Amino acid sequence: MAQKPAATAQLLLDNQLCFALYSTAHAFNRVYKPLLGRLGLTYPQYLVMLVLWERDDVPVKEIGERLFLDSGTLTPLLKRLEAAGLIKRTRSKDDERQVLIALTAQGLALRDKAKKLPQAILAASACSVGELSAMKNELVALRDRLLAMTGE
Repeated sequence: MAQKPAATAQLLLDNQLCFALYSTAHAFNRVYKPLLGRLGLTYPQYLVMLVLWERDDVPVKEIGERLFLDSGTLTPLLKRLEAAGLIKRTRSKDDERQVLIALTAQGLALRDKAKKLPQAILAASACSVGELSAMKNELVALRDRLLAMTGE
């Protein structure tokens, strides 16, 4: 069997920023999973709910833009949230093609239960609020530069 050539430093898995982000996202999901399970939500559903708790009665397109999700991914998520009684979908009176997403009373009430999540994530991270805020700001700036390179 032929000996593999030594990998150059830029091709080592542990040197990849993308892998550090990918594996960190998985770690976040592992921490979130039991917390969100108590709320009856998956992580993507939680993100949709965050958007709606921020501003209710939003077009599907706006939710997709905020979450960087296409309608093919978002529509099944919204259907599951509607089946759970957390949201309702209605057609816009101004434009029948536009679907608006609004919280139900149950969806609004879930916000109070979800208020404990950020503190649990902060504790799990073992970081200060300032450290997490600085990391988030750097990641958002990096994301925006990368998206600008792709024309989005």
